[in-house]
Amino acid sequence: MTAPNSALKNTSALSKIMSLGLISQIIIAIILATLLAIISPELAKSFSILGNLFVGALKAVAPILVFVLVASSIANQKVNSDAELKPIIGLYFIGTLSAAFVAVVLSFLFPTTLTLDLLSPNANPPQGLGEVLTTLAYKVVENPISAIANGNFIAVLAWGLGLGFSLKHANSQTKNTVHDFSEAISSIVRIVIRFAPIGIFGLVANTIAETGFNALAEYSHLVAVLLSAMLIIALIVNPLIVFLVTKKNPYPLIFTCLRESGITAFFTRSSAANIPVNMALCKKLNLHEDTYSVSIPLGATINMAGAAITITVLTLAAAHSLQIEVDFGTAILLSIVASISACGASGVAGGSLLLIPLACGLFGIEEDIAMQVVAIGFIIGVIQDSAETALNSSTDVVFSATISHHLTK
Repeated sequence: MTAPNSALKNTSALSKIMSLGLISQIIIAIILATLLAIISPELAKSFSILGNLFVGALKAVAPILVFVLVASSIANQKVNSDAELKPIIGLYFIGTLSAAFVAVVLSFLFPTTLTLDLLSPNANPPQGLGEVLTTLAYKVVENPISAIANGNFIAVLAWGLGLGFSLKHANSQTKNTVHDFSEAISSIVRIVIRFAPIGIFGLVANTIAETGFNALAEYSHLVAVLLSAMLIIALIVNPLIVFLVTKKNPYPLIFTCLRESGITAFFTRSSAANIPVNMALCKKLNLHEDTYSVSIPLGATINMAGAAITITVLTLAAAHSLQIEVDFGTAILLSIVASISACGASGVAGGSLLLIPLACGLFGIEEDIAMQVVAIGFIIGVIQDSAETALNSSTDVVFSATISHHLTK
């Protein structure tokens, strides 16, 4: 009877782990992988196949995800003529662009290098802004099928935008079909990400077995840069924007939104799931319902300051790791690309991470290397994704309230 009882206990323990949330499972995976790498480095290295399979799955699904998400988002965008909505959208873009710029500055001041497998094809670094723009132009016109197959995210984004705008005036049935296809691809991505704990187990075990704890030190530096950029946006840049518009002390509004929206978003890790919380907060702040009923759901889709920071910091970390010289003009272009691509990062867990290869394409960084950076993003996602969502979601209410108060004063 001992063996069956032992089997039942093991099954029960496994069931309890499976019932935990994704973040809890990832934390457990990191702890177990670290212990295995300390106890038996050679055995830990044998689990590298799990990490390679996870990175391969991300590599396979990311291009088609970007294509359909962008096309569906543009095609199904609702036009609202309310006078308050356009200024709010303007603030959304200014906030996201400012976030990307702050991330660039911090990445230059505190450069991050990562331990990457460079046995795969190396980067072909551009020699300046002119070459970046020329390469960009050639990449944009690649055949869309080839772009998806080859992981040319610049062309994937361009074709997604083109298809989306072309379908804006299509009938509702066609738009619904595009939306349903987008949801189907998103569900496949969610399945892949459900395997993140297993993949991260393999990645962490192999990395620590080969490099010791140097990689964990790199990750802590990366997290510090990310969180610093997000705090600067939340506590300095956003208040400055609010003050310039309203000419009033911005901090009561800022702290209210962080407390009542940011905290719940931090734990739910979903801007979409936090929409009801934000709607209730807008009602509490006596905002115009016809405006916030549109601006809050729209903000959950396009207001992605945290995502812009993640894309920018991790892309520049990849460039620094490959010793690619990044000039100021290229950095500004990266800020713009990160801001635009961040708008498509909503709706899927880890969406901002899957857009990193698009930004890496500006520096000639191969998809194989870019996907290793994405995998590192999932490892630090325990903190990064929560903080990113808190910033994104609370800022939706901050900017909606800013314009509402400004126009009604």
